[in-house]
Amino acid sequence: MQLTYLDSNTWLIVLGRARILVDPWLVGPLVFGNLPWLFKGERRSPRAIPDDIDLILLSQGIEDHAHPPTLRQLDRQLPVVASPSAAQVVTGLEFQQVTALAHGQTCLVGSLTIQALPGAPLGPLNTENGYLVREAESGESFYYEPHGFPPAALRDCEPVDVAITPIVSLSLPLAGPIINGGETAVQVAAWLRPQVLLPTAAGGDVEFAGVLTRFLQAQGSADELREALAARQLTTQVIEPTPGQPLTLPTATAGVS
Repeated sequence: MQLTYLDSNTWLIVLGRARILVDPWLVGPLVFGNLPWLFKGERRSPRAIPDDIDLILLSQGIEDHAHPPTLRQLDRQLPVVASPSAAQVVTGLEFQQVTALAHGQTCLVGSLTIQALPGAPLGPLNTENGYLVREAESGESFYYEPHGFPPAALRDCEPVDVAITPIVSLSLPLAGPIINGGETAVQVAAWLRPQVLLPTAAGGDVEFAGVLTRFLQAQGSADELREALAARQLTTQVIEPTPGQPLTLPTATAGVS
């Protein structure tokens, strides 16, 4: 398995023969609701759209996961697996092969089995997706959920090779955490027993501006997580990927922790 962190929530994951582009934001600024004064993210250096994509995987329908300017640059014939809200975004952009997965549903894309699980709650009526993805030929697998809301159903899942989840918590006064790290990452490691845990959501070669950034409070670090894992006698390795640099992991290692 090869994983390349492309900043923010964006990943290129090579699983078996499949090249999976996850939650892509690769071109232009990141703005929510056309309100750059509230929040705006910009890259310090351009990031090329990867070649030979086999699948687009979208966990949420908001801009930092289903980024319309980036999606417009992608082939509309590519298969997309998405949360229901993200499926609406790509359908509106005229993608032709869109599979919307509700929680608990599974689909097959080539040799990949993709299972949707509950992810981040975005409002009282919308809980977005996390995913368990397994590749039949190599036996490789990963879990991805970018806001740190692991469901209790993970307790009953088979181990995975890699878990991609936040390790830093971001919160707003009064509103509370919008991204969970720390103990939720420990829960993921305890339930799924990954060989490797990779942080997502907070980091990369990007700059953020706007009123909202003044109130964001960050807590947690990779070292603190390593200490918490060791205290629980969990052998999951925490690796902080270098943006743009592929990280290659051994195959079929799930369950070694």
